[in-house]
Amino acid sequence: MTSGGRVDDLTPDFRRFWWGEAVSSMGSAVTTVALQSLVVFTLAGGTTETGWLNAARWLPYLVIGLVVGALVDRVRRRPVMVVSDLARAGLLLLIPLTWALDVLSFPILFAIMLLFGTASVVNDAASQSIVPRLVAREGLQRAHARLDQAGAAAQTAGPALGGPLVRVVGAPLAFLFDAATYLFSAVMVASMRHTPEPVRSTATPGARQLGREIRDGARWAYGASGLRPLALATHVWFAGQAVVVVLIGPYAFKELGLTETQLGLVLAIAGIGALVGASTSGWVGRRVGTVGAITCSYAVSAAAVVAMLAATWVSIGWAAAAVLAAGQLCHGWSMGLSNSHEMTYRQRATPDALQARTNTTLRSMNRGVVVVVSPLVGVLADRLGYSPILAVGAVLFAVSALVVAFRVPPPAGIA
Repeated sequence: MTSGGRVDDLTPDFRRFWWGEAVSSMGSAVTTVALQSLVVFTLAGGTTETGWLNAARWLPYLVIGLVVGALVDRVRRRPVMVVSDLARAGLLLLIPLTWALDVLSFPILFAIMLLFGTASVVNDAASQSIVPRLVAREGLQRAHARLDQAGAAAQTAGPALGGPLVRVVGAPLAFLFDAATYLFSAVMVASMRHTPEPVRSTATPGARQLGREIRDGARWAYGASGLRPLALATHVWFAGQAVVVVLIGPYAFKELGLTETQLGLVLAIAGIGALVGASTSGWVGRRVGTVGAITCSYAVSAAAVVAMLAATWVSIGWAAAAVLAAGQLCHGWSMGLSNSHEMTYRQRATPDALQARTNTTLRSMNRGVVVVVSPLVGVLADRLGYSPILAVGAVLFAVSALVVAFRVPPPAGIA
């Protein structure tokens, strides 16, 4: 634990965990640009293909997330994180390999993303649940804010690096960078030696016992814990986020006429917003409370999508990029603000024995929303155009803000 719950007094293990998360986040940000370019230019795809790939990445959360959460609660979390990071690195290496062999296709990329998502389910269940073991409960918001700052910094530098990198080496080879960052993360986590890792059971659970544990996690997430209103609001938010994630690349490339470098800079601006949001999340929370901070962030996301829509009102090129970047800046700020408060609200309400199941249950349902919404967004955008579907995204963000404002109670003991 940190001394007095202060995240400023970081333990060596938290520092290693933080570095692993920060560097792998940088690689993921580069991959965001590379994957969009790979689909649109290398594989000549559009929003339909982008939507299916986004669904493939998150489908494992829906299919196996609940089981993974129950299993991770029974084992040491550090080895799980190491193995899953190594698996993700290996899967990403398959993209340049299949491209070099001239066999890369959309079905192969879909399969790689499906397996990558499976490894990510396992890693997320362990990594999210290990944070309460690294810091005191009163330091959780600051700890998550520190992690969010690292992610936001990566989101800023990653796309700015990713755009030129894709233009220089090509989208397939850009995935080598992300693979290297997961290897680094595996090394950092493997070197964590000082955090106790209690294990509830070493026995292999039977189907009935495992089923009971899954139900216990779901009941806690949507029942006795009081987390249900926030969980439902977050599900709606993820539907809006699926709209933005699926459309941002094709919208920028095909409707606004942006280049990979311009899109990379636009996404980097979102990272700046996320960094500011994460850095000010504690300040905002102290003034408007946890629920107020989440409400504010969701409402700003709705306004941000409206700003993105306004990019079609100006001439293509850098002017459109500037307007799109303004919307991304606001959306990034809202995400940087909200995450630490959401995680704190959830983890302070949940005992350690239920952390992985609660986190994975809610995360699986969030990703389940993405799985369902993403292909639908792609198909509808190809038929109806980008602007009407983006407008739907703005409405979804606004609805999520209203649910939080009127249905989520203030958490006891959290500023």
